[in-house]
Amino acid sequence: MKLLMKPSDRRGPAGAVAVLPGRARRVYSRLGDGSPKGTRRARGMGHILVYRSLRFAAAAAASLAVAGMLAGTAVAADVGAAPGAYPPPGAYAPPAPPAWIVTIGVEGRVEPEFLGGDSFTVRPAPIFGLRRAGTPEQFRAPRDGAGIALFETQNLKIGPNFKLRARRQESDSSALYGLGDVNWAFEVGGFVEYWWAPWLRSRAEVRQGFGGHTGVVADLSADLVVPVTPALTLSGGPRLSFASEKALDPYFSIDPWQSFVSGLPTYQAKGGFQSVGAGAQARYFWTPELATHVYVEYQRLLDGAADSPLVQLRGSPDQVTFGFGVTRAFTFQQFW
Repeated sequence: MKLLMKPSDRRGPAGAVAVLPGRARRVYSRLGDGSPKGTRRARGMGHILVYRSLRFAAAAAASLAVAGMLAGTAVAADVGAAPGAYPPPGAYAPPAPPAWIVTIGVEGRVEPEFLGGDSFTVRPAPIFGLRRAGTPEQFRAPRDGAGIALFETQNLKIGPNFKLRARRQESDSSALYGLGDVNWAFEVGGFVEYWWAPWLRSRAEVRQGFGGHTGVVADLSADLVVPVTPALTLSGGPRLSFASEKALDPYFSIDPWQSFVSGLPTYQAKGGFQSVGAGAQARYFWTPELATHVYVEYQRLLDGAADSPLVQLRGSPDQVTFGFGVTRAFTFQQFW
């Protein structure tokens, strides 16, 4: 809407005449038919249209101002928001599956050629361990069987246990001549481990044999565990072993045929205490994953094992083992 100045028109305010939109002009022309009455009606309607048009324009301007203020506030809020406040689409990641740490290694052992022998040989032995990620590195003594804790508290661990006993071949030593071979023995069972203090651990293992022997064996041990430095740990303590008759028989009994061939008297080993002894170990972590260890273990054969003619005449009840090993830990995600 425009305002035109017409000095000759004295009826308008300050000589202003409204130039109305097309629709308003049509209404105005219809009302203004040239008569005095029509002229007055047209002028009154024009004033109404001018007033309404001005009011509409003011309302539109106010609405635009409010919209502009709201848009400016929203933009300012977005600009002031911290980066990453609105995650991008697809940013959600499901929780990672549980992780496990597998420790594998190998050690070389300088030990008697056979259990009860008095001459030595060098044999390799595998090392295996499994624990949940986030749990501390487990202490392991040289004579511990492989296992994993299925039930665990701050001081107590309970779980399955496994141990492999090397085969004994007649060709390993001249002292075994005529006694035949004994196959590999797989021993499967469970263990219970308890920490009386951060520096004192006790452990019991009970296993059933398969293969080379079919008896039951049990090992008891206690260890003082002293971390000298964050990387170096010293440990040691007593050992005690039990074995049933079926566990001792293949290694210490001598049947009539074996007696005839070997020249040793016949003998039937009885179950009971197998040995008592002690051990010590030093372990050093080069990195959190890589460690080496050295140890020495001594055991004195007892009862049915010590009384065997094989031990008395061709061997010794005193058994010493030296070992050196290296282990490496690996972390992997659970796939099932």
